[in-house]
Order: sequence, then structure tokens, then C-alpha cells
Amino acid sequence: MIGVVLTWTKEKRVFGRMNDSPALEASKCVRGAGPLLFARGLDGDRLRLAALLVRSVAMPAPVLTTSSAEFAAEPLGRRGGFQVWRYTFWLPAVSGIEYRLEGKRYRVNAALDSDLRLAYVSCDGMEYGDRDRAVAERNTLWRRLAQQHTERPLQLLLQGGDQLYADEMLEIHPALRAWRHNGCQHAVDLDCYELAEELRNYLFARYLELYSQPASAWLMARVPSLAMWDDHDICDGWGSLPTTKLDSPLGRIVFQVAREFFLLFQLGATCDGLPAMCLDRAGTTLTWALQLPGLYLIAPDLRSERRPERVLGEPGWTALRRALAAVTDEQVFVLSSVPALGPRLSWVEAAMRLIPHIQKYEDDLRDQWQSRAHRAEWRAFLKALLAVHERGDARVTILSGEIHLATRGTLQARCGPLHQLVASGIAHPPPPAAYARALGLLARLGETPLPNHPIRLYPLPGRRAIYTAQRNYLMLERRAGRWRAWWELEHSSTTACLELS
Repeated sequence: MIGVVLTWTKEKRVFGRMNDSPALEASKCVRGAGPLLFARGLDGDRLRLAALLVRSVAMPAPVLTTSSAEFAAEPLGRRGGFQVWRYTFWLPAVSGIEYRLEGKRYRVNAALDSDLRLAYVSCDGMEYGDRDRAVAERNTLWRRLAQQHTERPLQLLLQGGDQLYADEMLEIHPALRAWRHNGCQHAVDLDCYELAEELRNYLFARYLELYSQPASAWLMARVPSLAMWDDHDICDGWGSLPTTKLDSPLGRIVFQVAREFFLLFQLGATCDGLPAMCLDRAGTTLTWALQLPGLYLIAPDLRSERRPERVLGEPGWTALRRALAAVTDEQVFVLSSVPALGPRLSWVEAAMRLIPHIQKYEDDLRDQWQSRAHRAEWRAFLKALLAVHERGDARVTILSGEIHLATRGTLQARCGPLHQLVASGIAHPPPPAAYARALGLLARLGETPLPNHPIRLYPLPGRRAIYTAQRNYLMLERRAGRWRAWWELEHSSTTACLELS
């Protein structure tokens, strides 16, 4: 039965049959979604882009126009009365350029060869009850980011993981509930096709809701996005769950459907049409890399191949090595959805048992690079980054999220520190202050997974505690060839700047 899920024709594989499942009811309350803008790289003096548009099937496909060309819509599929269109187009790589769609003008800052402004966000939601929150409260930081864009336009929006919290989809079917709670499933009478359709209905509706949020939708229509997924884009702890659960027929359906919709809504792609920046053409890993003037972005896929005993499989390591081998004399940002620099995990797990009401965060910590099960692989990952950083002609900085706190750290190197900047989450509520203080105490003890290269964690610029328990996002700026970063905090506003080069 699983082969049916993995090998439908193009029309069925992306969206399957149109129906009016209850899971689609929420999507009927919105007009659709988009345009959602995705960066595809530079081609000479042109910025290559894709845009996704979701509209009623009753509406004809609009034409996207620029100052010099028109671009037709490519149909990607239908579901629940909606049609999904994609536009593949380009803009001159200058500031203040526009594209037009459905009678609206969208201004894009496509100048990438001199000064740059980037935003990094993660954790745009929460595990349960996200739809019950007041929209204004939920999107406080998205509105701030949108306002900052109007004042000084961004060129790129980096999204580091958990853009969608899909956890509640495991409650829509008895077999999914049983799988979630104890790994069981009704193997005899389980209709894999029907279950996959229910999951598609649910995820389609959730993505429409997510990308209909006013502030983020406004921003993502004007700022090209680059994203990598993490566990909640699939389900909590995906990859660190027992292997029998992950590789069960039901587990594979959950993963494959989540992957389809991540590709569609977060990369503007389909399963058989990965963007050129994805380094494994077979798609076993979705690791991508994108080279821009003076900037190289690498996003290893830490979920597709993850198992309790590993983070990356051989395709993932091959893609990462290929990306690092292409680095020249530039700033390198590595999007590690799970922080690569942190305290010894066994100490953290022991401390959690002493603090009431925070055990629900334990699975997140067991998901980290520095888990005992991943320690050898963690060292290999750090060695690979350090080898590039210590060449002297490139500077590596790790961008991370996932932990619902803000912090920073360094891995000491001969040529100067390799920085890690953690920003999480833009919409997820922070954990209790006691949790952040406990982590901070343990972090002060330090960690040295590589001899002579100690890891140290520090407070954000101008702060006293190592971990800041506020919703937040990260800003990155290149001015006159030099990079700096700062954090936007929900209650404490803007931090001082951290010089990266």
C-alpha cells in the first residue's frame, strides 16, 4: 500500500482528489494564499525567483508581469476548491524593482551585490492551540518585521525550521492517534490512500491558514524566502522517535505527505521538480546551498534521514561536503535547525527533572546535536565547519532556532571565533524563566567536543542572562563589506549589535 502513496501521477501525488473533508473547512474561510516569493539565485544581473499563488478554481490564472516581461502560471494541482499556481520569473538585481499580479504591485529589493539586510526566523506557531490565539497577539513580531521592511527593505527572509506546527494532524484519525501515543496502528483494515488524503486535506488547510496571516503574508509577497524544515513541520520529535515507529507504514505516510507540502509551500517546488539549489537530485536529503555575491547560504536537512542513532545519512553528508567544498572567500551562513553549539546534554536532562512543569520540553533537548547518541557525528559536523572557517578566506556563522529561546555562542578557532546565533521563536511562546536560568547555569560550565576548540555560550549583546526567554527574531546586515547581527526581542526591543567580521 505504501507504494501507492509514493508513486501517484503528478496530479494525485501533490494534491490527490478534490473533496470536502472536514479538515478543509478552515481553508474555506480564506481567499487563498500568496503570492509567496522564493529565491532561486542569481543569473548574471538577474535575480531568479518563484512565486506561489493559491486561489479559487473558479478564478482564471492571472499573468505575472514585470517591467520587461510577462510570465504565465504553471498549474501544480487542485484541492478543496483551490488551484495552486506557480510562476517562475526573474527581476533585475536592483533595489526597488516591482512585479505585478492580480492588479497589485509588489516591490522587491533585489540588489544583492553590496549592502544586505536579512532576517532569520523560526518556530512560527505552537504545538497545540495555535489556531485559538488572537491573531494580533500571535503575530506581534511579524508586524514589527514587516514595519522594519517598509523602513529599510530586506533582501532575503531565512526560515530555519518549524515554520508550520503540524502536530495536531495526528489527532484527525484513530490510527494516527494510536501511532502518536504508542506506535500502534490498525494494520489490517488501514486504508493508506484514504489516510494520506486526510493528511493532505489537513496540511493544505493549515498551510492556507498560516500563509493567510496578514503580516507574514504581506512580507512574504515582497521578500524572497529560503527555508529548511524541522521536526514540527512533520510532527514533534520526528527522526528521534523509535525506528519501528518511524519506518512503520503509517510513519512513512506521515513523513511523505509532510514532505510534499513542505516542498510546495516552503520551497515552491514539487517532489519531482526540486530547485537547482537542492544538492541531492534524488531527494533523499533536501539539503540546499545558494551562492550570492560575497555570501554563501547552506541549509543541511537534519530531518529527512534522522534516526535515533544518527542525524544525517550518507546522502546528507555527501550533500553537506559538496556544499562546503564550494565555499570561496565569503561569509558563510549555515542554517542548522537544531543548535550546533550548546551545553552537555546529559547535564541539561538531569536538571530538567528538578524543575517542575518543564518536562514537556525534554524531547526537544533529546533531539539535539550534542545527544550522547550523536556525539561522534556532532564532532564530525563541527570539524567540517571548522575546516572551512580556519582556512582564513571564509567566515562561518551558524544560524539556529528550535529551542524557543535566544542566545549566542562561539567555537574557538585559530583565526577567530566561529559564531552561532540562535533566534527562536517568532510566534512560539517562550518556556518558563526558570528553564532559561537552569540552562544558563549549565552553559557556563562550557563544553569542548573538539580538543583545543572550546564552546562558550554568551548573553545577547547588552543582556545579562545567557538565554533570553522572549519571542524573538534575528537581523543580519552587511554594510561596507562588514557583517553584524542583532536580535529583536518582544519585550526588550532591539539588542546592541554583534560584529561578525
